[in-house]
Amino acid sequence: MTSHRVVVGVDGSLISARALDWAAAEAVRHRTGLRVLYAVADRDEAAPVLANAVSRTHARYPELRVEAVAAEEGAARALAGESADAVLTVVGTRGLGALTGSAFGSVSLRLAVLAQGPLLVVRGDHPCDEGQDVLLGLADDTDVKAAEYAFQEAERRDARLRVLHSWSHRHITPELPSLTPARSPGQEQLARDVRAEEAVPRYALTRLRDRHPGVTVETHTVRTAPADELLAATREAAVVVIGAHRRTSVLGPRLGPVARTLLHRAHCPVVVVPCG
Repeated sequence: MTSHRVVVGVDGSLISARALDWAAAEAVRHRTGLRVLYAVADRDEAAPVLANAVSRTHARYPELRVEAVAAEEGAARALAGESADAVLTVVGTRGLGALTGSAFGSVSLRLAVLAQGPLLVVRGDHPCDEGQDVLLGLADDTDVKAAEYAFQEAERRDARLRVLHSWSHRHITPELPSLTPARSPGQEQLARDVRAEEAVPRYALTRLRDRHPGVTVETHTVRTAPADELLAATREAAVVVIGAHRRTSVLGPRLGPVARTLLHRAHCPVVVVPCG
């Protein structure tokens, strides 16, 4: 065991029970303890929910060290604070007292912006067993932390890592017809862009391949919208890992469109890793 831990938010709902099961399984894989948190206005109300969570976890993993705590602040804020010392923070997509209004969104979306470490968002009833690939959505070499987590998760699961790299050169400047179109400036630029895009995952992942030689890696570069390709790929994945590219707006920091889309619609749990 290490001093770090996996942290999970619960509230007694079905989706939080699924998040608890995922968090317990991840704690075992990480060889660390589990901290169960319930954010509630009255701490006395937390006791039965937390006791049930501990009992459920010990029934599945008798040797796992589990601690339960109640917090009187908001769920997103409390879990964000816990994430600073966590190897992984886990939450479900519903429950935990989600606020209403598009400016706030669900707890999982707000936590994806606030979390200081990797965040696992559990969606639906996807099983947390072994046997499926780990999927990595790779934009560029700034996603190195997400890539590192994906390699580690594939290693922990003894699973294949599938890397989907999205094409960033989407527009070619129009040009006049050429007598030798294959050698026209536009075609030459396109060829350079193709070579550059295909090199991104090779250069970004080389060092990680060396550090994790037991992980089988399959890479694929796509020119279509990355969110659509990733969504389709999540149907056959155990978990999808993406970098959190947080943007500042008048409403405060926000996630990029790919992360928001996956958190809303992915067919498997989503791990969001802060990048930069």
